[in-house]
Order: sequence, then structure tokens, then C-alpha cells
Amino acid sequence: MGKIQDYFKIKERETSVKQEALGGLVTFLSMAYIIFVNPNILSMTGMPKEALISVTCIAAIFGTLLVGIWAKVPFAMAPGMGLNAMFAFTLVLGQGVSWQDALGVVFLSGVFFTIISFFGVRHKIVEAIPPSLQVAMGCGVGFFIAFIGFKQLGLIVAHPDTLVTLGKFTPAVVIGLLTLFITVILEIYKVKGAILIGILIGTCLGIGFDPNVHLPTHVFSLPPSIAPIFWQLNILGVLKLSFASAIFSFLFVSLFDSIGTAIACSYEANLVGKNGKMPHLKKVLEADGIATMCSGILGTSNTVVFIESATGIANGAKTGLSSVFVALFFFLALFFSPIITIVPAYATAPALVLVGIYMSKHLSRINFTDLHIGVPAFLTMIMMPLTYSISNGIAYGFACYIILALFTKNTKEVTPMMWGVGIFSILSIIIAQMK
Repeated sequence: MGKIQDYFKIKERETSVKQEALGGLVTFLSMAYIIFVNPNILSMTGMPKEALISVTCIAAIFGTLLVGIWAKVPFAMAPGMGLNAMFAFTLVLGQGVSWQDALGVVFLSGVFFTIISFFGVRHKIVEAIPPSLQVAMGCGVGFFIAFIGFKQLGLIVAHPDTLVTLGKFTPAVVIGLLTLFITVILEIYKVKGAILIGILIGTCLGIGFDPNVHLPTHVFSLPPSIAPIFWQLNILGVLKLSFASAIFSFLFVSLFDSIGTAIACSYEANLVGKNGKMPHLKKVLEADGIATMCSGILGTSNTVVFIESATGIANGAKTGLSSVFVALFFFLALFFSPIITIVPAYATAPALVLVGIYMSKHLSRINFTDLHIGVPAFLTMIMMPLTYSISNGIAYGFACYIILALFTKNTKEVTPMMWGVGIFSILSIIIAQMK
């Protein structure tokens, strides 16, 4: 125990093993909803839900242990919200890509993420993107996730004339809406694990009022086999120009997600030096890239640092030891798959809506009165839910930005890196239209 305390600098950071364990438990409870939500989303691609439950937990265990033991920070990792939607709804269901090819895209995006993290290119890329577009990307993904949540809830349905319309108040819709309001109220009162509690309440209501939801015959079991999706990625199949836009989009969404979350959590944990330096950030992002590569091999979407790590930090987590405890709790969750498999989509849909709301909270930071900034930002956000594609939103937003800069003579604001990104976006739009 003494060696563990010395390795994680327990005394130096004025914490204790007990405090780290409690902080890890709070982080786990705050993000455990991903065990339910991620399999529900990815199983829509035809991937077996049971295997996805195990893979989601294993990816979280590996990524969290890596960032905790290597970077020694109280962060937790798991397959990211937004990126799983991008995998399922943009690539597989939207563009007709096989889930095996999509896993290849995840792996390659992880390879490039790791390379730019090791060589420090990530800062140049982030600095090249205007702050307005960075915010718009996050907000747009939030809108897209919320739209998917309402669709899974049954509140929004297809319509032949207006494309979408309100769905009828079926028992599933009523239970889903009730679950959403209960979850929001719990969040307002800052109840730990509010999203997880909401999912459990929605499932219990489903068991009571939905004849399609049944109690499991047993609670504990060995983890479902991951064989149907493990090492099924098709890397060679996506080494084509037509997949460049998808890999680029996964890379950028993952990059901004992880950097933004890591910085926010670093401030929360007082890991930022007086000069604003965060020496641990390089290792965090390297761990993220490696974990994403492993996610593609395991059979799930990109792994990212979870913002819910901040809840554990607020409750006393200060070192990477808390991450080790988070990984332990995900390991224990592997043996509760019979409960997880009965959770209906309308019980997890409110989590998507709420996460979407949280991702959209910085919308006020965009100056819409300046059309040179406002129009590209608006296109980035609106094109994501309307085209059912995160990559389309990014491409149109970036393309619009450099075109407006060119015609309004604001080219001095555009960095060489942004010119390259914008031109690539235009080419990806043209290639997509030629298919």
C-alpha cells in the first residue's frame, strides 16, 4: 500500500485511499449510464447488444486505467457520447457503411490522434480553428444527440410531408417523458448518479406498464462474449479517399471533446500551474489515442475522457488512484449484464437529451451578429441534425468559413492550417455529392 501511495503521491496531494475510492465511486455513478446507452445506440447497426455491453465496460476499464496509472490524474474514460451516434447514425445507418468498416475508421482516427499527440501537432490544429467554430461543433453535436434521444423516445417520428412530426402519446412515450423530467429534477438537486437513477426508474416503469419489458430470470452472470465483434474491424477496406472525410471528422470531434474535457477537469482538480501549463495533458491525450485504437479492435466507437470525471473530483478525487477504483467498478458491472439487456431504448433516451443540453450550454459564446462568424457556426450546428451527420456539419461550417473569409477580405484571420482544413472540407463535400 505504501508503494501505491508513493506512486500516486497521495500525501503530497493531501488526500487518502478512502477519499480516492469515494471520488472514484461518484465518478462511476455519474457515468455508468454509458453501459446502458452505448450498447443501445451501437446495436442499431446490427452489432449484438450483449457483446457491446462487455466491450463498453472493457473499453472503459482499459482507458481509465491507462489515464489513471500513466498520466496519474483522476480522469475516467469510456466510449464517448456523440462519437457513438456518429458511428451508428452517420456512418452505418446514414452512409450505408458496414460496422466493420466503421470500426476501421475508429481505429485509424485513433492512430492519427496518437501521432499528433506524440508530436504536439494537436495544439496547432486546435489553435487554427476559430473559437466560434469550436463552440459550434460542440453545440451541434449536442443538438444531434438530443434529436436522436427524442427519436428513440418516440416523441419525434417520420412524416411523408414534413419529414418529422410529433409522435403519439404511447405508453413508451409517456414513460420516456416522465423519466426525462425525473432525471432533470434530480440533476437540478445535484443528486449523484442522477442520469443512472433516471434510467433505472424508466426501466422499472417499463417493467410495470410495458408488456414488452420483462424482469430477467437472474441478476448475475458471466460477462457476455465479445467474440462476435472483437477484432472484426476492416482497416484495409477504409484506406480509401472516400473514407478520408469520415476519419477526419472522427479525429476532430474526438480531439476537441478530449481536449475540452481534460482542460475543464484539470482546472477542477487544481492541476493547472500558475503559468497555465498542464504538463499532464500530453499523456492524457496520448492515452486517449491509444484507448481509441483499442476501442476499434474491441468493437466500439472512440473512447474519450468523460466530463463526469469532474463530479468525482468535486467529491475529493485528486489522483490517478481514483481512476483505478472507477475501472474496478466497471469490472464489477460486467457481471450484471442480465439487468442491462432488459433496459428499453425509451429509458436511455432521456440521457441522450440531457447530455445534448449540456453540450449546448456554450451557445451564447457565438457572436451571431457578425455574419462572417455567425453563418459558418450556424451551418455547423444546423446541418448535423438535419442531415443526420456530424461530419456534414463540420464540413459545411469549415467550408463556409474560408469562402466568406475570401470574399469579405478577412483572409488575415485564417491560418494556413485552417486553409488546409477548409479546402479539405470543400473537397469532401464534392466527393460526397458525386457518390
